[in-house]
Amino acid sequence: MEERAGALTAPSGADTRRKALAFVALVGGAVAMGASPIFVRLADVGPYASAFWRTALALPFLWAWARWEARTVPAGAAPFDRAVLLSGLFFAGDLFFWHLSILSTTVANATFLATTSPLWVALAAWLLFGERIAGTTGAGLALCLLGGAALVGQSYSFAPERLWGDLYGLITAVFFGSYLLAIRAGRVRHGAAGLMFRSTLVTTLCLLVIALLFDDRVLPRSAGGAAALLALALVSQVGGQGLLAVALGTLPATFSSLVIFIEAIAAALFGWAILHEALGPLQWLGGLLILVGIWVGRPRAARPSLPEVGP
Repeated sequence: MEERAGALTAPSGADTRRKALAFVALVGGAVAMGASPIFVRLADVGPYASAFWRTALALPFLWAWARWEARTVPAGAAPFDRAVLLSGLFFAGDLFFWHLSILSTTVANATFLATTSPLWVALAAWLLFGERIAGTTGAGLALCLLGGAALVGQSYSFAPERLWGDLYGLITAVFFGSYLLAIRAGRVRHGAAGLMFRSTLVTTLCLLVIALLFDDRVLPRSAGGAAALLALALVSQVGGQGLLAVALGTLPATFSSLVIFIEAIAAALFGWAILHEALGPLQWLGGLLILVGIWVGRPRAARPSLPEVGP
């Protein structure tokens, strides 16, 4: 009897390489997003205005990327379908409530509560997309959340007068988790560049209204401030969100949300290296727990089934 070569469930070499490249893109995107607090701090505009310029200045570069992508990716779905509109609206909500949280509670509280987005991603991915949450994924999620709490350290505190700010932090997590799921759904029908350009256009229009309503410093007042905003657009929006969209075309949403925890590690390291913000043993332990959690929660390849042997 001729033995069957390999099982249908065994991953091919091309599939393994594709997932490895997607993982590298996801890590790169998380690191790029982690640099955003540095650029926001260096910009000389209001917090909502910095969010607007982050997306507005990214549009020409995303448009050029989308034009390049269109040469090889045929047009499929409607340009502004539900996934595009929702991802743009969700990201606008994420940035809006993130800044509200920072203004209404401590930075430590806002940071930790915003990192709970994987909880909402896991729940929604299970309910909406039928993604099975393996036990190892749950363990990895718990380790990442514990690591995120350790990164915040003793700075986290609860006070009744900051309750609304803490609530805004949780809402931020829900919006970012929803954004991840919308991008994951949109990547089924759109290329990464086309999706990011149109989604970012929707976000920009929303943030323009928000900046005009809530900020009195919309235009940068110095060349350094303008350069910081351009860097924010190129590094954190084009690079960070763009690489995230690339990765979500391949990787599960729940695991991707765990890898995004690297953004918190990157932000802490950038603050330590550039702004000379101290990192104690607890923060280093938190970063290590996040990396272990990502490794524990990684998707496992299906074991190849053994061929049946006849008598």
